[in-house]
Amino acid sequence: MKLLDGKATAAQIQAELAAAVQARKQEGKKIPHLAAILVGNDGGSVSYVTSKVKACEAIGFESTLIRYDETVPEDILLEKVQSLNVDRSIDGFIVQLPLPKHIDELKITQAIDPKKDVDGFHPRNLGNMILNLPGFLPATPAGIMELMRRNNIETEGKNCVILGRSNIVGTPLSIMLARNTNPGNCTVTLAHSKTKNIKALCREADILIAAIGRPNFVTADMVKEGAVIIDVGTTRVDDATRERGWRLVGDVKFDEVAPKTSFISPVPGGVGPMTIASLMMNTLKAMELKAK
Repeated sequence: MKLLDGKATAAQIQAELAAAVQARKQEGKKIPHLAAILVGNDGGSVSYVTSKVKACEAIGFESTLIRYDETVPEDILLEKVQSLNVDRSIDGFIVQLPLPKHIDELKITQAIDPKKDVDGFHPRNLGNMILNLPGFLPATPAGIMELMRRNNIETEGKNCVILGRSNIVGTPLSIMLARNTNPGNCTVTLAHSKTKNIKALCREADILIAAIGRPNFVTADMVKEGAVIIDVGTTRVDDATRERGWRLVGDVKFDEVAPKTSFISPVPGGVGPMTIASLMMNTLKAMELKAK
């Protein structure tokens, strides 16, 4: 069993990006600038955005954090999105999801300039992904692909099962893994809450990707010997033994499943850091595309 260490891989990517930024500085060129809009005080969102800001600092990117109370009206948020669209100092920006229920997430996503949509959620970028045209790939699926590529995981001809069909992870990842690329060329099954015989289906997977948000859902009896397991789940559960009172748990019962695998990603320290690294890569790309 080999650990898919997303933290170490992300650190390698950040070092590469930092070198690129330093080279730009020496040439007197613009430094990438990432902005983030955070609405409310959801613990997961706050910690995630904080990690993005820290990554910008480590790489040498400029960053701007814009915070609103969870009661912010939708039209105010739309106005801010439009102002970031036209702000030439901002190369890319994100609106951290989820948003409060009174705000239409799709309307906000569609309002973002696709050329600054470094999260890769805009319909134009998703359409470009489907057609294999240039654009920004969704950060988490792209991070997973990069994690597999840098760990030389063989995907061609493999049977891949993805648990979860969200527009953010499962669905785009199924498209990316089926493409004629490396990683890619998988035979992909996208499983969800209505899938029958899901345990038997998982046992057939050479690559099993869990992205359903159900702690410890994948158990050893669902995994075949030598499978590659990628855990996208990050659920906070109460833990009185921790100073903060909680810990992150993945969708995979790690201690039980790990001995059967060839590769497995941990939670935390697996997909999460790769999502942030992917976002940073998209930000540099956005600035370079704007410069052209």
